Amino acid sequence: MTGRFAPTPSGRMHIGNMTAMLAAWLDSRSHGGRMLLRIEDIDTPRVLPDADRWIMDDLTWLGLDWDGEPVYQSQRIDLYEQALRSLTRRPVGGVPLIYPCFCSRADIRAASAPQEGDGFQIYPGTCRRLVRGHPDEVRERLARGDRHSLRIAMPGNATDGDDTAVTFDDRVFGPQSFDLARDIGDSVVRRSDGLFGYQFVVTVDDLAMGVDSVVRGRDLLRSTALQTYIRERLVAEGFAVGEGAAAPDAEQDARSGRVAAPDRPAYAHIPLVDNATGRRLAKRERSLDMGALRARGVTAAQVTGYCAWLLRLIDEPEPCTPADLLPGFSWEPLRERHDDRSVDPDDPHTPRWLADALHA
Repeated sequence: MTGRFAPTPSGRMHIGNMTAMLAAWLDSRSHGGRMLLRIEDIDTPRVLPDADRWIMDDLTWLGLDWDGEPVYQSQRIDLYEQALRSLTRRPVGGVPLIYPCFCSRADIRAASAPQEGDGFQIYPGTCRRLVRGHPDEVRERLARGDRHSLRIAMPGNATDGDDTAVTFDDRVFGPQSFDLARDIGDSVVRRSDGLFGYQFVVTVDDLAMGVDSVVRGRDLLRSTALQTYIRERLVAEGFAVGEGAAAPDAEQDARSGRVAAPDRPAYAHIPLVDNATGRRLAKRERSLDMGALRARGVTAAQVTGYCAWLLRLIDEPEPCTPADLLPGFSWEPLRERHDDRSVDPDDPHTPRWLADALHA
């Protein structure tokens, strides 16, 4: 098994981040597996100086180790370029698999229906129709340098004979199914500012690094369907699979062009950690970040115990170490009950050190 930490260096990690990191570490280490550290700094405008050092320091402080040197997405641009080139050879639904999109965010918001609160805004297909119906106009706009992003085309719809469903069995939330056309839509792989899209680089990295176990928040359940599709297309086009993953040997589906990607990761999406008002914890909530807690004298064992309680691994948030939790680690407690958890100072289970921090 190969798992990964994949933090974004946009600020100090908080209790919710550390809960996910602990879960990922326990999942891999309980199986005798490898644990990799990938610093997801591809969105350079959001990166804070020294945030990568804070991340590594907090992981080490908590007792969560990793194998090998940290991998930085910002140093892997050539890999992403190679992956993108591999996807330009095959059309989908009468348009290139990768096509230019001239829409602004405002254009997309105006044309899109309201969506669920998981960060997805389904693209209405404006430029997909433009590429298919007016290719000369597209070429003219590209020639004059019009600002554009690049999108990956999803299979059109089931009535056209396309295989549009992605299914997987999540180790916490159970069987999942998403329709690529209806629930996902054509997604950005390269932004109009030239930066690669998050969903694309995460998929490339997991495939190239041989990651076969992914642990993250349940708000990324829908992302798994998109990443699975991108992964399948990369494998179908012969993109290299990283060390520790099987070589691509699946038969291509001649009708849809999709294949079963080798070693599709096992996924565990964990409940989110909210604040007392029910909003997801954010890095701007400084009272719960590791820097503030450590400055107050909170110990690593106290944080670990509370995170373990949030994961339903122990009945009370008593201090412990990650190693204490390895024997008998299982996803079953969360699978049985996976509602989101709240960090509430009025909850009788909230330790005094945490309640004091919340009131500070």
